[in-house]
Amino acid sequence: MKRRELLKAMAALPLLPLLMRSGATSAREAVTAIAAKGRSRVRPGDPGWPLAGQWEQLKRDVGGRLLQLESPFARCAMSPADSVCAQALKHLDNPFALGDNPALTQTSGWADAWTSQPSAYAVAAENTADVVAAVNFARKHRLRLVVKGGGHSYQGTSDAPDSLLIWPRHMNKVTLHDAFVAQGCAGREAPQHAVTIEAGAMWSDAYDAVTTKGGRYVQGGGCTTVGVPGLVQSGGFGSFSKNWGTAAANLLQAEVVTADGKVRIANACTHPDLFWGIKGGGGGSLGTIIRLTLRTFELPEVFGAVFGSIKAASDDAFRRLIAKAMAFYRSALFNPHWGEQMSFRGSNTLNISMVFQGLTQSQAEQVWAPFLDWVRASSDYRFAKPVQVLALPARHFWDAEFFREHAPHLVVADDRPGAPAHHVLWAGDQEQVGWFIHSYQSAWLPAALLQPGQQSRLVDALFAASRQWGFSLHFNKGLAGGAADAIERARDTATHPQVLDAFALAICASSGEPAFPGMPNAQPELARARREAATIDKAMEALRVAAPGAGSYVSESDYFLHDWQQGFWGSHYAKLAAVKRKYDPDGLFFVHHGVGSEAWSADGFTRLHDA
Repeated sequence: MKRRELLKAMAALPLLPLLMRSGATSAREAVTAIAAKGRSRVRPGDPGWPLAGQWEQLKRDVGGRLLQLESPFARCAMSPADSVCAQALKHLDNPFALGDNPALTQTSGWADAWTSQPSAYAVAAENTADVVAAVNFARKHRLRLVVKGGGHSYQGTSDAPDSLLIWPRHMNKVTLHDAFVAQGCAGREAPQHAVTIEAGAMWSDAYDAVTTKGGRYVQGGGCTTVGVPGLVQSGGFGSFSKNWGTAAANLLQAEVVTADGKVRIANACTHPDLFWGIKGGGGGSLGTIIRLTLRTFELPEVFGAVFGSIKAASDDAFRRLIAKAMAFYRSALFNPHWGEQMSFRGSNTLNISMVFQGLTQSQAEQVWAPFLDWVRASSDYRFAKPVQVLALPARHFWDAEFFREHAPHLVVADDRPGAPAHHVLWAGDQEQVGWFIHSYQSAWLPAALLQPGQQSRLVDALFAASRQWGFSLHFNKGLAGGAADAIERARDTATHPQVLDAFALAICASSGEPAFPGMPNAQPELARARREAATIDKAMEALRVAAPGAGSYVSESDYFLHDWQQGFWGSHYAKLAAVKRKYDPDGLFFVHHGVGSEAWSADGFTRLHDA
């Protein structure tokens, strides 16, 4: 215990008898409890919770943009026909509507872990001064502080009960640059094409401005409703990461409000340690992002995709199919042209959902021909869905109007009146809208497993895992086999070093229907969830036989991961912890399993020890 904390505790010594009667078994424990209480955050009703007049002052400071939050489902039981409840239920499958409500998140909860519950208040920030005012208010009054960008956090870090929320949804400006130079880097960095994106923007906003309208490429996320800052801070993989790297690796500059309320510019020349930490150190741990600037790239002529499904007639035939698929991947797809995934199901089915760049449709068809000919040549296999190779001009890859006209079944639009025309979601991502997670785990698989002498270990592990639960290999979420410059940029980020040598990220998960608290008939199937979680544990254990010590991607990982510091960041964690101590020594920014969170109670309200 530090001296100043001991002195504070001694000042409260008259309370010792009371504390000991309440459960402390010794004077030392009681003193420690007093010290911890002095470092705890406050909740509504606690001494120190801001008075009404203080909240009013904050409201004036942020131009009236202070909101007192309540879930739209809070009054459904009393008045099922209530318009607020009815509207929320009507748009429950619309991720844009969920994002536009500061009381809701894109995930409704995780079995035995957390449920989506709104903050007490939110600052609907529209400028930097609003964010600074919120940070200063939270620090001064010892409040739990939360930031919600896109609200996609599987770990529940986009909301917290009894907290103050910074909600920058309306800060969504996107600005393109032809010759950007980071602040303080003149003469050290050459001007380059870039894009500056504000904290509330989603990737649909970024792609519309950069690609559809600007004819350039920016490395972002596959799901269009994910918030830009959250993805970048967690590493940030997209469909074409094998060629252009991670979003974090392409960050040129960040404007961030740190725990002391100061606005800092972080780049390679100014606050380089903070800049490095933002590049993959996890969202919400080091500060609040105001805007980010990312490099952009020349857009290729064509983007394309390969979709289909192959079913094997027996377990033995499925194992041979897995072996053929992995050998084919190593010989033909293990390069910067290809991304996305193959899925392996217990029904002895291989699902293919791959994308490509830098190839024509004809070239892509030639790549796949030997594998598909092998499938057709055996009666052990049939195409549950024909394998199709599709291509389109790259500029139309996120062009909502193009898809509405040519392939409306592939996208789902924001159906609310007046919604921006470019707000569309890939149809395949809609199952995640509002979902209640039963289990979610990931593991990076090293490229060494693709070597001929190791492939049998890989195939054995994939087949054994598929006997337990279905899973996917996301090839774009491992950089091995990718472009050399993309790998080199990623080397200078806080993302787990294993990503540099991984050929794929294996993801195994299960979920149920949306179950926001208060929602009519929202009853999470906890017994089923626990059974599925136990089965997924077994599937991941089978995969880790081939990849012992495999790390996880922080944004797509197990809420209950025990050694999360090593699992998320490996050898980078010590450096990240030092950055945290420098810029946020009192732990104002707390998220579950975020840098420095081990110093706090699970709910983030009680300081257990110094980080």
